[in-house]
Amino acid sequence: MQCPGAEYLVSAERTPRKREWRPQIYRKCTDTTWLFLFFLFWTGLLFIMGYSMVAGATGRLLFGYDSFGNVCGKKNSPVEGAPLSGQDMTLKRHVFFMNSCNPEVKDMRLSSTILCVSSCPEEQLDTLEEVQLFADKNGSFLCVYSLNSINYTQNPNADSLCPRLPVPPSKSFPLFNRCVPQTPECYSLFASVLINDVDTLHQILSGIMSGRDTILGLCILALALSLAMMFTFWFITTLLVHIFIALTISGLLFVCGVLWWLYYDYTHDLSIELDTERENMKCLLGFALVSTVITAVLLSLIFVFRKRIKLTVELFQVINKAISNSPFLLFQPLWTFAILIFFWVLWVAVLLSLGTAGAAQVIEGGQVEYKPILGIRYMWWYHLIGLIWTSEFILACQQMTVAGALVTCYFNRNKNDPPDRPILWSLSTLFCYHQGTAIKGSFLITVARIPRTILKYIYNTLKDKHNAWSTYMFRCCFCCFWCLDKCLCHLNQNAYAATAINGTDFCTSAKDALKLLSKNSSHFTSVNCFGDFIIFLGKVLVMCLTVFGGLMAFNYNRALQVWAVPLLLVAFFAYFVAHSFLSVFETVLDALFLCFAADLETNDGSSEKPYFMDQEFLSFVKRINKLKDTRAQGEENSLRNEEGTELQPVV
Repeated sequence: MQCPGAEYLVSAERTPRKREWRPQIYRKCTDTTWLFLFFLFWTGLLFIMGYSMVAGATGRLLFGYDSFGNVCGKKNSPVEGAPLSGQDMTLKRHVFFMNSCNPEVKDMRLSSTILCVSSCPEEQLDTLEEVQLFADKNGSFLCVYSLNSINYTQNPNADSLCPRLPVPPSKSFPLFNRCVPQTPECYSLFASVLINDVDTLHQILSGIMSGRDTILGLCILALALSLAMMFTFWFITTLLVHIFIALTISGLLFVCGVLWWLYYDYTHDLSIELDTERENMKCLLGFALVSTVITAVLLSLIFVFRKRIKLTVELFQVINKAISNSPFLLFQPLWTFAILIFFWVLWVAVLLSLGTAGAAQVIEGGQVEYKPILGIRYMWWYHLIGLIWTSEFILACQQMTVAGALVTCYFNRNKNDPPDRPILWSLSTLFCYHQGTAIKGSFLITVARIPRTILKYIYNTLKDKHNAWSTYMFRCCFCCFWCLDKCLCHLNQNAYAATAINGTDFCTSAKDALKLLSKNSSHFTSVNCFGDFIIFLGKVLVMCLTVFGGLMAFNYNRALQVWAVPLLLVAFFAYFVAHSFLSVFETVLDALFLCFAADLETNDGSSEKPYFMDQEFLSFVKRINKLKDTRAQGEENSLRNEEGTELQPVV
């Protein structure tokens, strides 16, 4: 006989029970499979690092090498079958081209013989006697190593073993330490062949290396500006917000104006003959168009949000009070920045080694050339994925640490006695339980960014075969992936905060956070959005000032470097550093909103279930709700007046 309530019990068991928010009650290891996958991925990265150290030769790129396999400025090992290899070039630091006025390219390499010399000839040498005198006086031998300087004028084969006469005056330039001819006609021919026919990767790396001091200075400038911006938000006031917005508008307009002025200057420069200068001109046009569009969009958004400045200042004061419970949160980006710098330096070092990995092959005349090893380009792509995924993982760890510290302070009943060392507690929770969640979230960002990189590579490879339709499709794809990337970043931040509150895995946390925020979106979503927008403007201002400094610095050296790539690198670095520092406020803002929503979900403000939020935050929420109700009532009265209006006869 069946129990009367059995049917009800069975149906109740089949009905899924609604998940409850349990702040700081339960912890378990989350997304452990992703932790294992990340370990396997980094095993591959370590293999590439080891391989690049064994097979790479960064010295060939940095210092240059001769036609016989000797790296200039170093002691070399001999290459079998090349009798002039393996020489001690410690005192010969400069690369000299024997036919610099008329270089030719055969089979993708320069046919001119290249030598390592101790100094470049700064005056024109018209005869072999002058070449011999230069060797005896300066100890710099401009003929093939097998020919003694005594025999320069006596050897019948001296014409083929010595440079073509006249030897133009040259000067060492920090681009592969090459002796660059100084006469206009020779310089134009030499640079056109040397720079325009270099492999794209080497061209990019040479631009980075030749402008390394400028890049380093700009990176330090970006760091200083980011620190200044972070403390500006800490002491924010209504007047300061107005000044800040005015500076941002001025910076955007100024950078746009400088970009268009430089493009105009390039287009009217009749001396432009090199492809590097033409590439710089095209990149300037692209930068100018993009900055103009961004400026127009940001100015429109500033105009739309202008009436919410006062509430936004109050919101930042609430955020600063939350941070004051754990003031060392402001220094958290310094550790993140230091770790990122260490990883990026390591990544660039491996990239340089991979770019020079090649097998030495002896060709005719005992000369040596290096051919890329099969599979190197696949390693570049793997290495690029490692850059994006690991960088995003480091940033995800910072976000989870900040969110965990805020959650610990928020869900504390005794506000007069804040918890001890919330940052250390948050870090220990992250590394003991939630590393897999941070890895999974950062992988989603990587998956969204890799297709953009591949599309960009395909677009540049086939740029000569594009029509208007294909260009439009590529740009639509870029836009879609960019929007996906931004949505995933916001989703990840909320998922990390939900994980810090409930201790659940990434997917469960993302789903719970999305449901809860959708349910409570009516409270202060607009103010939250404008707060995020103000933080974004701070990042844009840092990037604008850094890019302006880069434009002024790189513009002084137009010819021998493609500075569009270093400038993009500097812009990316400036935004990344600003994001690392200002994301503390962004993470606190989003986590505070989620904690508030979870507080409303689990408590009702009664004596049995009091809210966790303090009185200042509660009064701020009440002011927002009152303002919203007043605005809604005004709109309702306006609508009634419009509906009740009747047409009156004209008297």
